[in-house]
Amino acid sequence: METTEKAESEKTTTKKRAELISGNRVIVWDPEEGSQLYAEKFYGQPLGIRKPKSPMFTRPLELSLLEALYLLEKGKIELTDATDGHKITKEELAEKAEQTYIDFKTKYTVYRDLREKGYVVRPGLKFGADFSVYEHGPGIDHAPLIVSVVPKGTQLSPIETVRAGRLATSVRKKFVIATVGPTGEPKYYMFTWHKP
Repeated sequence: METTEKAESEKTTTKKRAELISGNRVIVWDPEEGSQLYAEKFYGQPLGIRKPKSPMFTRPLELSLLEALYLLEKGKIELTDATDGHKITKEELAEKAEQTYIDFKTKYTVYRDLREKGYVVRPGLKFGADFSVYEHGPGIDHAPLIVSVVPKGTQLSPIETVRAGRLATSVRKKFVIATVGPTGEPKYYMFTWHKP
């Protein structure tokens, strides 16, 4: 019994192997390792499966750069570069991501904060936002929040705010604007619309 528990514990604490390909795609090629990451807190997306019905699948898992950096920081993955096989550090991945994506640092700060608070954070593109935020995860509950990350100093027009809020209301979600304050801590502003 102890041997089985020890083997199970080692299986979940072993770093999963991921590879950076094309400079901005992170793939966990081993389907078992990818399935474990997905089952843990819905990290990544299995290639070719839009809405997995089960956390166990037989396809590689693709991680966003946000997810990959977070998992690298948490010691859950080991990331290598597909071009030369060297191990990629957190700093190197953050630098690559900042060169690839607009305002990556702010988005990552918000992403990490939401994950640290225990939320499941998924892409929010279909809602016109950066993130869909779940309490438990897709297929278990509906995302109660959609979050748009706004760089510090950005001015939002009232029309954009109303448009985003009305969209959120139409899909029964709360609209949240997130920004990073001067201290580096995320700040959240939630909007709710009420019918007169």
